[in-house]
Amino acid sequence: MTQIIGLMSGTSKDGLDIAHVSFKHSDEGYSFKLLHGLTIAYPKDILDALDSIETLSASNVFQLDKQIGQFYGESVNDFMQKFNINPKDIEAIASHGQTIFHQPSKGFSTQIGCGSTLAFQTGIKVVNDFRTRDILAGGQGAPLVPLGDEYLFSNLAEAFLNIGGFTNISFKKDGQLKAFDICPGNLPINRFANKYGMDFDSGGEISRSGELNTQLLETLNQIEYYNNIGPKSIGTEWLSSEFLSLINDFSVPSSIMRTIVEHEAIQIAKVLINEKLSSVYITGGGAKNNFLIERIAAHYSGNIIIPELELIDFKEAIIFAFLGYRYLENKATNDPSATGANRAIVSGVLHIPGY
Repeated sequence: MTQIIGLMSGTSKDGLDIAHVSFKHSDEGYSFKLLHGLTIAYPKDILDALDSIETLSASNVFQLDKQIGQFYGESVNDFMQKFNINPKDIEAIASHGQTIFHQPSKGFSTQIGCGSTLAFQTGIKVVNDFRTRDILAGGQGAPLVPLGDEYLFSNLAEAFLNIGGFTNISFKKDGQLKAFDICPGNLPINRFANKYGMDFDSGGEISRSGELNTQLLETLNQIEYYNNIGPKSIGTEWLSSEFLSLINDFSVPSSIMRTIVEHEAIQIAKVLINEKLSSVYITGGGAKNNFLIERIAAHYSGNIIIPELELIDFKEAIIFAFLGYRYLENKATNDPSATGANRAIVSGVLHIPGY
């Protein structure tokens, strides 16, 4: 068994997910076991810098890259100490990093959290920057998680939905893996929950209390992105320019949240129905939004599967650990049918501690 630590921090910036995972590869395929999992909140100064990333100077962005790498290193060291993990037992750390820009049409997707700093701090080799080579091969650099869905979870449902900052899906069609970002997820809901002094809408209760704005709902449902055929992906730049720009901030926040939830439920259900998917396995923070799940169920009659809490919280970190494991095997870490790349490639950058 090979032990990998996977790190995941999504666009919702709700913390660093750390997953200590063991993997085995045999003739029957891959198997894994989540040994330990923990989420560590970002310090306020890092969150403040990430929230103002578009206004930072280049030198401040580079400084933040090192600062987050240092935070990752300290977090992993604390994690290993907490669970009595011997660093010598860990083959590698696989780190997604924190996405700050995602513009594959311009040839880049940027995740910060310096891999060299992380390797030096922990004394463990690090694999990160999983997206760049996929983009160089003509892909979106995303989504990468569907490769893990296929190898680790495919027997559990027909489709896999992750509702994080954005909502993405993966499923098999005509023997090929299909995956793309459907719509926003937690990010815009969190934004308006902030107006009530809350980081997020716990259980969806604020959204539930709001009044549906049918005019706004119609406007959101007409966004051009939803007519595009995948592979396709969206990022925070798209959210600002194409989604939030349509919303009047002077409206009642609970009404906006109610309407966004309905919009997301409609877009998610539309994909599930159009693709004739009879079951969907939902993870990510949005799986804890009871109201959102209820609204998806109102539009979709298939089987909705909500797994145990540790898989809701750590599935993506587990899969990035798996991508690190695949990298060490010298096997592809992308699926061209999901990302749009012109070939399967081993994507990632290896950082050696140097001592």
